Amino acid sequence: MMDETALVKALSEATAEVFSTMLGLEAICGEPYSETNARGQSDGIIAVIGLAGEWIGTASMGCTAAMGCRMSSHMLGAEFTEIDEEVLDAISEIANMIVGSFKTRTESYLGALGLSIPTVIYGLSFSARIASKERWIVLPFYCGDDTLNVKICFTRNRSLSRMASLVSVQAPHR
Repeated sequence: MMDETALVKALSEATAEVFSTMLGLEAICGEPYSETNARGQSDGIIAVIGLAGEWIGTASMGCTAAMGCRMSSHMLGAEFTEIDEEVLDAISEIANMIVGSFKTRTESYLGALGLSIPTVIYGLSFSARIASKERWIVLPFYCGDDTLNVKICFTRNRSLSRMASLVSVQAPHR
């Protein structure tokens, strides 16, 4: 069974640490909540990273274009006022650092996890959601007047569990 409180704590600490260390910004975690198949953000930037191992899922980080430019400006030490390749790369790296730190903090109880290459989606009038009925854990972070949502969706890797059962059944007895 997954300890949701531990996941929230790990994701909150990972996000706050990346903001403090890499961006020089304070991100205050709001009250976590859950959602199932809610319509995602409709404009701005979303970075998505897949996780795989004994547990599989998706993590995402979403914010407005203005917040994306602000984070990128702090990370890269240059002023960004609109989305360009440098901003998209910075957002990808920020999401990768947050999810990588989360991975390190949780592998002791979730098992080894692999991460996908981050995918960054941006623009106006789009919707992003996972194609299943799984529940997302959402952590809103407040950075001054800006908001950033960090989300995670996890489920047990049933195919890995079935494979392990087959291997143990077929293993030769000595």
